[in-house]
Amino acid sequence: MTKAEQAKQLFIDGHNCAQAVFCTFAPMLGIDEKTALTLSACFGGGLGRQREVCGAVSAMCMALSLKYAPKDPKDQAAKAAFYARIQEACNQFKQKNGSIICRELLGIAPGPQSPVPQPRTPEYYAHRTCPDKVKCAAEILEQYLKEHSL
Repeated sequence: MTKAEQAKQLFIDGHNCAQAVFCTFAPMLGIDEKTALTLSACFGGGLGRQREVCGAVSAMCMALSLKYAPKDPKDQAAKAAFYARIQEACNQFKQKNGSIICRELLGIAPGPQSPVPQPRTPEYYAHRTCPDKVKCAAEILEQYLKEHSL
């Protein structure tokens, strides 16, 4: 099973979008599963179901941060290179999906959102593209890590 398939399956099993991506890559980044689940929990549904940046994209960026974030806060060149990495990954997701914003990906109008998660029923999966977005973010992350190993 690929990392992308693993992430998609974690989402289908009930984890939120961010948890599904982040937990898939956590072991290779030195993070245990419990910590990974806890750190990424708030990013589900576009930051606590506010439908902002897709949780799968946020998790992809968290993983990239663990791997590539600059250690010296005064190193402007390293910061710029790091932000370029984040933008590259986000742009790849945007090219494949049209946006990195949860509500745009789901076709939801802006405005207040209920904090209550929807039950994961067959009807939920029939109209939600979230499993595919999770898979896409994991594919981009896996490819990026392969191409840019330190």
